[in-house]
Amino acid sequence: MDGAVVGQHAGAWYYTLGQREGLNVGGVRGRPAAPWYVVGKDVHANILYVDQGADSPWLLSNRLETEAVHWVAGSPPADVFTCTAKTRYRQHDQDCEVRLDADGRLSVAFAVAQRAVTPGQSLVLYRGDECLGGAVIATTDAPLERKTRQE
Repeated sequence: MDGAVVGQHAGAWYYTLGQREGLNVGGVRGRPAAPWYVVGKDVHANILYVDQGADSPWLLSNRLETEAVHWVAGSPPADVFTCTAKTRYRQHDQDCEVRLDADGRLSVAFAVAQRAVTPGQSLVLYRGDECLGGAVIATTDAPLERKTRQE
């Protein structure tokens, strides 16, 4: 994240946020021995951004925006509601507040920062055991994503 090149990769499109395996970044002189994780990528420039430690602040998001949502029941429970959500397979349910935008997209705020929320992946909403619906994640407020949107 400081701009130093720490390795080479096979193509940014092959990696996902939070990925540790397959980076082939071993001991880097002057760096701690902690493992490296993908914290961002620029597919057009073929750049992977990496940081050390599974708890890197570069991986954390509190909010996300989605593409148009698909409701299992055909309509949302309300324009603003609380429920739980998952942004990763096998993730534990995460408390959130959901706001339905006029264009059918969602704005979601999590009670606790989420790790490696990835645009292009799915957000699935639940109320208890009931699946309310889902949508593709469009953007997050992760630090690197915010930074690149402002540039």
